[in-house]
Amino acid sequence: MSCDLLLEIGAEDLPARYVVPLMQALATGMSGGLRDRGIAWGSKGAALQSFATPRRIAVIIPDVALQQSERNIERLGPALKAAMKDGQPTKAALGFASSCGVAFETLGEKNGKLYFQKTEPGQDSLALIPEIFEETLKKMDQLVPKRMRWGSGEETFVRPVEWICALLGSVVIPLQRFGLSGGRRTFGHRFHAPAAIELDNAAGYEAALREARVWADVQSRRVEIRTQIEREAQRLGGHARISESLLDEVSALVEWPVAISGSFEEKYLELPPEVIVSTVETNQRYFNVFADQAQSKLTHHFIAISNIESRDVNQVISGNERVVRPRLSDALFFWEQDLKQPLEDHAARLDAVTFQKDLGSTADKVGRMMLIARRLAKTLGEDGVAAARATALCKADLQTRAVFEMPELQGIMGGYYAARSGESEVVARAISEHYLPVQQGTDIPSTRLGQIVSLADKLDSLAGIFAIGQKPTASKDPYALRRAALGVLRICIEAPLELNVAHLLYEALQVQTSGDRSEKTAQSLVSFMMDRLQNLIVGSEREQGKVTAEIYEAAIAAAREDLPTSDVLKRIDAVLRF
Repeated sequence: MSCDLLLEIGAEDLPARYVVPLMQALATGMSGGLRDRGIAWGSKGAALQSFATPRRIAVIIPDVALQQSERNIERLGPALKAAMKDGQPTKAALGFASSCGVAFETLGEKNGKLYFQKTEPGQDSLALIPEIFEETLKKMDQLVPKRMRWGSGEETFVRPVEWICALLGSVVIPLQRFGLSGGRRTFGHRFHAPAAIELDNAAGYEAALREARVWADVQSRRVEIRTQIEREAQRLGGHARISESLLDEVSALVEWPVAISGSFEEKYLELPPEVIVSTVETNQRYFNVFADQAQSKLTHHFIAISNIESRDVNQVISGNERVVRPRLSDALFFWEQDLKQPLEDHAARLDAVTFQKDLGSTADKVGRMMLIARRLAKTLGEDGVAAARATALCKADLQTRAVFEMPELQGIMGGYYAARSGESEVVARAISEHYLPVQQGTDIPSTRLGQIVSLADKLDSLAGIFAIGQKPTASKDPYALRRAALGVLRICIEAPLELNVAHLLYEALQVQTSGDRSEKTAQSLVSFMMDRLQNLIVGSEREQGKVTAEIYEAAIAAAREDLPTSDVLKRIDAVLRF
């Protein structure tokens, strides 16, 4: 016989970033624990179901056998030569027999060793599920580095646990945790349906919660939120900007999603659109509305996802607008104040900003970057004057008020300030792009000048940090040098640029004014970069399964440190064809 197993942990509001990982860990731990103990489930073809909201994580495992299968236990003991001495069993043999719970005479022989075998009847699943739950909780704890302790107990979880619903069919599972006992009680929406819900069995769980205004399934709730946002944007005559990461976060913040829209004064549209997007999305978790599908013209509308069906929705909208307005007002003030000075004046104050205590100020870094940028421009046949100008101004926005308040917009704001200061379009674009690529999957700079400034920035950081002996370790990379190295390689490969990265690193090391610039440091730096190149190529989606470490080594073996990076893929393709 079999029946469905329901396990739900109800808690105070969980941090959005942990909702889905904890749900997955609960499902994986419980289903895997059952399987490891020989408890069959899913025999009738039904799929496991996972649920998560800000107040709960739950799993329904279908068709769980009520009893463990019979287990055939086999053990090998000491070698026969070590098991007998002078016709009598040795201590090792007797100890093995004792550990098996049998007399020595009942043991058999297999492969030259003492052998024990028995068939053990399966235990009731109800008796085994609590220990599976304990094992699962330990795995869940590993996901959360900082956990809470509440009340007088010593147990911890990401947030205080308020109830545990645990049913095998219609029978309550006898587990104890967090000062609570497993039961058949769950709870609906905190405001719409605050009363307890008594479940007869696992089968009615999702429907009972839906009736109590809780949309428990994460994926369908996410789809519903997207649909509501698009519908609301259409009503406003625009197109919503829906980033997948924000959609994931908002989905983890609500149990009963209701899309509402608000607006702000059109005067704030004078701000760069990235400022408004950052304010509305990053700070408030709202969705911006654009006038066109290409998202080239921002409107003064936004869409928020409420967690309640309000009887006075206008009050909710007004509250959301009151939160957005002062943030945009501050941003507009900072923008206007920053524009009272040309970007060059902001750059003049970079000597007051420390880049790294052993490597000097940001002004010192910019000076080194200019030397590298000029060499790159000469090698690539680009305008050295423009490269030097863009590099000289690329960090200037670090001294502006807007970037001080919104550091995620550094570089981007510099591009806008450069354009307003009368700099050429190519210089302004290079400044705005020079932090790219910021992470895996993001674009590289689109202009050659932007690529030069970005390379100069990253090469200087790599060379400087290695020179002062602060290279990354297996567990720590405080200066994000791995990301910088991958950025250099991606620009060279994807642009593509006919540059020898090893030679670039040697040159970047020579412009450093602090630290060890010896051949040993240079070789260590090049080796670090070559390792990143191997990881980039062998691990890329394009090359997944085709390029092994051996193929990579064969492709670069003849010129490991004298090879233009853009040629690496050509060599690998040649090896594959061969």
